[in-house]
Amino acid sequence: MMNNALCQMFGIEIPVFGFSHCRNVVSEITRAGGLGCLGTAYYTPELLEMELKWIDDQIGDKPYGVNLLLPQKYDVVGDTSLDPDALPKAHVQWQRSLLDSAGIPPLPAEERDALMKEELDRLHMTPEFSNELLDVVLTHSNIKLVVSALGSPPPEILQRLHANGIKVGAMTGKVEHALKHKQAGLDLVIAQGTEAAGHTGVVTSMVLWPEVVDAVFPMPVLAAGGIGRGRQMAAAFTLGAQGIWCGSVWHGTRESDLSDEMKQLLFKARSGDAVQTRSKTGKPGRMLRSKFTDAWVQADAPQPLPMPWQSVLNVEARLRIDRARALDYMTCPVGQIVGSINQESSVRQVIYDMLEEFADTVEGLREKAGLDA
Repeated sequence: MMNNALCQMFGIEIPVFGFSHCRNVVSEITRAGGLGCLGTAYYTPELLEMELKWIDDQIGDKPYGVNLLLPQKYDVVGDTSLDPDALPKAHVQWQRSLLDSAGIPPLPAEERDALMKEELDRLHMTPEFSNELLDVVLTHSNIKLVVSALGSPPPEILQRLHANGIKVGAMTGKVEHALKHKQAGLDLVIAQGTEAAGHTGVVTSMVLWPEVVDAVFPMPVLAAGGIGRGRQMAAAFTLGAQGIWCGSVWHGTRESDLSDEMKQLLFKARSGDAVQTRSKTGKPGRMLRSKFTDAWVQADAPQPLPMPWQSVLNVEARLRIDRARALDYMTCPVGQIVGSINQESSVRQVIYDMLEEFADTVEGLREKAGLDA
């Protein structure tokens, strides 16, 4: 299992694929023998170049990957700007009133416009912006995997990646979507159960993983959603996956760029505190429950805006909450594995612990099944 088709495909030692927006986490996963994958959802081309150059310097000739927003269809196209003045006034007022009533101060008038612009410039929801990021990615020869977070990438982008020797994968929460990825000519599929963080479907990992494995065979499948321990890794292999894709488990590491306050909230959380909500992006996504996420499901709450406008709406709220260190309102994407994230560790220790428990679990299964008799 430690030298299977996926390990051979990428030249890695262990089939552990780790997603993070933090370059330190990505480089440590790669240095430990897995394949780190950098989330690029909030990077400008200039910042992405800096981050990728830093990762290159840390990992030598080891491979790594990036996660890009490469949907077939965009809600914002051409020169359309994500102007907060275009937001529905009722939504803006409702959210401001929510924070005002909680005693969370507004942004300083003299700083508000600059702060908002800096954050909005990092939201890329146009094909033009995605191509700019792709141009940066293709200048880094160590990048061997690109994962599309929002469906199969457009054919022209897929062809461009393959022409540069880069394997392409995509997330899926449904068998139907997995089949579309296979038909599109992708190299692997990441079957993400509903337990996962961020945008996710409603089918559990235990059901989804074998369904996707059977549907796309012999295409390799990475299992995602609720994986943070060796026993869960063993379950993924037992159900037909050839590797695992982990995201939330890195939040509690010292390499993570989450604030100390956010880490402490995660350490205290239980599995049931990771809830599905449309409050962040407008699409269903799993987040840490807070008074902010709770407010969006109350009777007086407006309907979340479609993507990407819900993200634009949240920029001011997130800045206010973070600046005030309003812990009751702070949230971040996290999966149900949060109940097992109880103290700070390191990326390398998380991987070692996972592999050790995996080996013990496999050996225990052999004994229980009498395979050594």
